Amino acid sequence: MLAGVDLVVKSPGVPERSPLVAAARAAQIPVWSEVELGYRLLPAGARLIGVTGTNGKTTTTELLGAMLRAAGERVEVAGNVGRALTDAAEVAEAACVVCELSSFQLEDVHTLSCDVAVLLNLEPDHLDRHGTFDAYRAAKLRIFERARSKVVPRDLGLDGIGFSADDPLPAEPLIPGRHNRENAAAATAAARAAGVPDDAIAQALRTFPGVPHRLELVRELEGVRWVNDSKATNTAAARRGVAAYDAPLRLILGGSLKGEDFGSFARDLPQSVRSIYLIGAATDELAAALDAAERAFVRAGDLPTAVTRAAADAEPGDIVLLSPACASFDQFANFEERGDTFRRLVQELA
Repeated sequence: MLAGVDLVVKSPGVPERSPLVAAARAAQIPVWSEVELGYRLLPAGARLIGVTGTNGKTTTTELLGAMLRAAGERVEVAGNVGRALTDAAEVAEAACVVCELSSFQLEDVHTLSCDVAVLLNLEPDHLDRHGTFDAYRAAKLRIFERARSKVVPRDLGLDGIGFSADDPLPAEPLIPGRHNRENAAAATAAARAAGVPDDAIAQALRTFPGVPHRLELVRELEGVRWVNDSKATNTAAARRGVAAYDAPLRLILGGSLKGEDFGSFARDLPQSVRSIYLIGAATDELAAALDAAERAFVRAGDLPTAVTRAAADAEPGDIVLLSPACASFDQFANFEERGDTFRRLVQELA
């Protein structure tokens, strides 16, 4: 099957247990992650800033790109954010590449070396792929191998430049939520480590609007705000989405399962959550957790029904928040399609 093959470059979606990967390892054929190849193709002198973590990667990566551009840098943003690092490597004029790195992408790196490596947070995630939290954590921490500067949360006790949501910043971020202030603090620490002056950092903080599917304000209709947080594919991200607002919430939860226990998430939902609409394959597990927490809910089944029910229940001043705490693969191709569908359904409301 692998006769004549000298190298296997693995897409992030291909797990270690894949027969092809196993066969390559058995035959002592090198296996590289796509980002390993992309790193080796970077033009000479290009700097690499890597960003990983359970939540907030895309927002922080794009915000870092905005900070570098505000300082007049030539920047490419790549990786798990949507453009492959191998594609970005073809842009020879880039002076700096900011790369979002998932645990999947970091599984098979060998020489990848970040000028600045950022770890945002660590929460149990992708246990269906990694098996244990320790294995997931080990994959994430590979970003620090050979890194020149390390930016880490202060509360994790790791060596490096510490940051927290309470750090003083050159300006307050435009994007809402305490978790986004933490993302802004991480981006600020990384930008400073890369030599970006505070005036450029402040300009980006004041103007960066966020990215789609992360607390994206879709519409305000008759005093009700509709917010797309489809990227909240685990309970840690959904907690942050809920905590970002002090208004009454109508919360849409559910999707495909990732091996998480919903018990503590259900118990910790604040009283500001006035109603809950469950969709998708995780409905029974979420319903059991909400029953145990004595929280009322509606079995909506699918996203169109959830939007219709929420529209009927919401009152002026409320926020209808799609922050599913689940992956999307039961009813959608990915979280983007789920968020796009939510946006379309909301725009179609009379």
